[in-house]
Amino acid sequence: MADDFGRQPPRRRVPAPARPARSGGQRRPAPGARPARRPARPARPRAAAPRVIRLGSPRPRLRLVGVALTLVLLVFVVRLLQVQAVDASAYAAKAEQNRYVGQVLAAERGEITDRAGVALATSVDAYDITADPTLFTREQLKVDDGPEQAAALLAPILGQDQQDIVRKLRPEDEKLRYVKLADRQTPQVWKQIKDLKSALAGKEQTDGSTVNVLAGVLATPSSKRVYPNGELAAGILGWVNADGTGGGGIEQQLDEELAGEDGEIRYAQSGGRQVPTVGAEETPAVPGSDIELTIDRDIQWAAQNAIAEQVEESAADRGYVIVQDTRTGEVLAMANSPGFDPNDLSRATSANMGNAALQDAYEPGSTAKLMSMAAVLEEEVATPGTRVVVPNRLHRGDRLFQDDVDHPTWYLTLNGVLAKSSNIGTILATGQLGRTQAQANRVLYSYLRRFGIGEHTGLGFPGETEGILAPPDEWSTSQQYTIPFGQGVSVNAMQAASVYSTIANGGVRVEPTLIRGTRGPDGRFTPAPEPEKTRVVSEKTAKTLARMLESVVDDEEGTGTKARIPGYRVAGKTGTANRVDPATGKYHGYTSSFAGFAPADQPRITVYCAIQNATKGSYFGGQICGPVFKQVMEFALKTLQIPPTGARPANLPVTYQP
Repeated sequence: MADDFGRQPPRRRVPAPARPARSGGQRRPAPGARPARRPARPARPRAAAPRVIRLGSPRPRLRLVGVALTLVLLVFVVRLLQVQAVDASAYAAKAEQNRYVGQVLAAERGEITDRAGVALATSVDAYDITADPTLFTREQLKVDDGPEQAAALLAPILGQDQQDIVRKLRPEDEKLRYVKLADRQTPQVWKQIKDLKSALAGKEQTDGSTVNVLAGVLATPSSKRVYPNGELAAGILGWVNADGTGGGGIEQQLDEELAGEDGEIRYAQSGGRQVPTVGAEETPAVPGSDIELTIDRDIQWAAQNAIAEQVEESAADRGYVIVQDTRTGEVLAMANSPGFDPNDLSRATSANMGNAALQDAYEPGSTAKLMSMAAVLEEEVATPGTRVVVPNRLHRGDRLFQDDVDHPTWYLTLNGVLAKSSNIGTILATGQLGRTQAQANRVLYSYLRRFGIGEHTGLGFPGETEGILAPPDEWSTSQQYTIPFGQGVSVNAMQAASVYSTIANGGVRVEPTLIRGTRGPDGRFTPAPEPEKTRVVSEKTAKTLARMLESVVDDEEGTGTKARIPGYRVAGKTGTANRVDPATGKYHGYTSSFAGFAPADQPRITVYCAIQNATKGSYFGGQICGPVFKQVMEFALKTLQIPPTGARPANLPVTYQP
């Protein structure tokens, strides 16, 4: 039958009957026989067709991954360019700041020695305590009060105010990497700080962390100035300031030679400590040169001891002694009293810290009469035997002049005028230098200048005064007559000593010297330049004056008998001058002095002593400075092994019978 669409349905297939099984085996069906029908098998459910999953194309995904990787790499490249190109210097500076530290390597200061090489000023090992302020910030320590904590620990050790340390550790410049907390501390001080740093390094905080507030405290090897002899020659040596520069004396005058050249070291650090495995860049320091003085330590001690005892005994303001080699101009001693100890400036007063022998200007008094007599003899207006009538009073200009002692009319030789230190006799003698007083003034002035009065001595010493010597046309009415005997003109002690060394050296002035030479870091000794020499008076005049000066000491009428030295011929002169009080500018008290040389006939050593404002006992120069001269001169002659000449004194006449 046809279906709804007019098509015949398919023919249904009828299954054949099953064949019986063969016994003993299967048998084939007989020919023509129909095959037996097989029993129907149970119908099995028809399995559903498997679903096939097909993989998509990998290319889009690879493109996406490639793009992503490209973007990541691009970010890295851009960042790398920024770090290494655009911001390279900033990052390098930051790394440099955090990693590397630079410190100054202080040069070892040169020694100052006496003429025999004995150390008068030297340096010992010390440490400059420094800090890196950037290591005390909150970012580094994780605390807000790092500088305060560190200062509280350091202040007692360094002996400084706590707030001062805080200001150094928290500077206005936040990038500052180096501050100096203390100069030239002993190794013991640095050991205390190191031990404290080590203890803090292992100390645990309440939150379990460790904070070492001293990690940024460092030390740089340095040196500390030491003066082994204390006050000895302190006025000459000076001292060194806290910043390592010379503050006075030779330390200041030759600071550049003594200081040397500082070096520098740059090293990697971590936590305030040097990283030993990373190399350091170092520019070595160049040590300073050693300075050898002309001073003899033993003679310096004798001079300083003698003047200190006399100043104390006389209750004086101050005093000075100078010892000079007459032939070379070398200063063998320059002592001041009171002095100071450069090892402990905290106990020194400003008035005592200088070198008064060079810095005090004062009227010399009668020791200056030697220059007046030199002019008179050199100009040949008188001889040692020339007779001079010395009245009790002498009226000149607007003043009435007298001698130190009241006396009747003296009948003196020119030698006697010097021996008895007569002011009136000196005025009368120098008045012969010119036809008029004005002309005589000019002649005398020229000789004073030749002796070095009114100008620096040539030592080049810091703070040295050149004294006061006005031009002759500016001399007042009284100065015309007072300058010949040492009032109205001012000198320092070295100038006064140099006058006598000039006469002792045959009339040739040799600039005084304090420096024998320098010894550089290479050990090579360089002598000081030869001092300048100037002939002031003839050798004949110088020898005559030396014989006249002997009368001051040897003659019983002389004023310097306390300066006698048994076995030696001594030439000397006393001085007693009205003293200008530096505080008021008015005359108050006296300047007492004594100057001379020995042996008188073959001079080798000059000694000059001056004492200011003696208030106890005598104030006459011969009485209080004469003994000091004798004590120092005797010691110097023995130390230098200068024997007496054995010759007899000149014994020039002092007086005459009218």
